Amino acid sequence: MQKVKFLELAQQELDDTFNYYEYQQVNLGYRFIQEVHDAIELIKLYPSGWSPISKNTRRCLLKTFPYGVIYQQREDIILVIAIANLHRKPNYWTNRV
Repeated sequence: MQKVKFLELAQQELDDTFNYYEYQQVNLGYRFIQEVHDAIELIKLYPSGWSPISKNTRRCLLKTFPYGVIYQQREDIILVIAIANLHRKPNYWTNRV
């Protein structure tokens, strides 16, 4: 199984979204983190099993939150490019890769 690395901006998105949901409702931020964790575990098991959105980039959608984990499979790691809000401008993260 491959290791996972977050770009700094992707980690900031994860942290900011956790804080937003936790402010909205107690434990909602933790539910969001759990869904991201579950998605990443599936990505590690099936790295090419999710929707391609460019030549080297894929997106795994979360089940109940309007977010996707944008990632690339590199030689020895899964690189998380963004924790993307799907209601935000599409492909805002493309300059990260």
